[in-house]
Amino acid sequence: MSVTREYDLIIFGATGFTGQYVVEEVARIAEEENITWAVAGRNIEKIEVGLENVEKQTGKSLKDVGVIKADVGDLNSLNEMAKKGRIVLNCVGPYRFHGEAVVNACVKNGTNHLDISGEPQFLEKMQLDYHTAAKENNCYVVGACGFDSIPSDMGTVFLEQQFAGQVNTVEAYLNIKAEHGFHLNYGTWQSAIYGFACANELKPLRKKLFPQRLPVMEPKLKSRGVLHQNPIVKSWCLPFPGSDRSVVMRSQRYFYEKEKKRPIQMAVYFQCSSIIAAILTILSAVVFGLLASFKVGRSLLEKYPKVLSFGVFDHKGPTKKEIDGTSFVLTLVGKGWNEKLTEPTDAYSNKPEKELVVRVSGPELGYVTTPICMIQAALVLLREADKLPSEGGVYPPGAAFAKTSLINRLIKNGINFETGLRSSL
Repeated sequence: MSVTREYDLIIFGATGFTGQYVVEEVARIAEEENITWAVAGRNIEKIEVGLENVEKQTGKSLKDVGVIKADVGDLNSLNEMAKKGRIVLNCVGPYRFHGEAVVNACVKNGTNHLDISGEPQFLEKMQLDYHTAAKENNCYVVGACGFDSIPSDMGTVFLEQQFAGQVNTVEAYLNIKAEHGFHLNYGTWQSAIYGFACANELKPLRKKLFPQRLPVMEPKLKSRGVLHQNPIVKSWCLPFPGSDRSVVMRSQRYFYEKEKKRPIQMAVYFQCSSIIAAILTILSAVVFGLLASFKVGRSLLEKYPKVLSFGVFDHKGPTKKEIDGTSFVLTLVGKGWNEKLTEPTDAYSNKPEKELVVRVSGPELGYVTTPICMIQAALVLLREADKLPSEGGVYPPGAAFAKTSLINRLIKNGINFETGLRSSL
């Protein structure tokens, strides 16, 4: 991390749908944060047009921003890109298809790498295959640095910091508020298709990555089933199939192994506006699962995203009006005890006796919150090396940033972390 590089940050995939918003966010804060930066991609002309658009959007002059030609199909170009930056912000997804070559180039050249992947197979494979090399080259590879999964992972860190005792379980409830409709880009849809289709890869991957299972914690967190009504968030709720739980549990494993901290148990749910909306969501998930499980079905899902996602996904992505009218609240409910025991595996003789509710909230999740999370994580990586894990490697965000100022930075940039109700059980 001490190697002198031409740029502090390089945004790879700057012309992609999410990449454009990451460029906008860097343009807004670059002068104030005194950072040098560049944008990278395979089409220089398209990059330059994109920079002109960002200049108009932000009113910032971008004449000194570097432009780098790099393509995931050209390994030499990725190596040359990696050599020029202290951190590569990788916005090129789906990461299952395009991510590893960029990680490889960064690790090989001792360059830090952040991504906004919500794909557990990719994230965990990178940890399995590159952790040792990243450690040897003293660089940090931190995945899931967008809405997937900084609010949930850092939200769990925040809850544990505020709990004043021992947390046993965390149940998280995601509520998306969309005044003018909710819309996501095709790339996210494609990631979801292949994440579901290849879910069977996870079990053997995890056996290699984590040969030793985490200890069983008592009392166990009970499943609430396919559909339940929750009194705290006052909604019908469904299990959320995203990457949040797997990312949080990787951080928990790190804390257990490195700091001898008792790991929490976690479940994540998605709030529905009504019982009818919940039933329709279940039906659409069944259709999606059936189609994603065979080749012809996946082809149909990729060909007709708008029809088969009931209007949520398409190639155009959301309009500015939709983005401006969308926000999220992630409610985390922690239960545990007032006192910590000596050893992380020590058993409590009594049931959990206290509860704390924490809320993480912010603007539109995919194209406003995600760039804010990614850029603030990058700034922490640049500025607070002494508060990161002592050795380089591949980490989830909670493990990487628990001791840094990331939560305070996020709060200053419009993503709130607040404690709510404290109660005895």
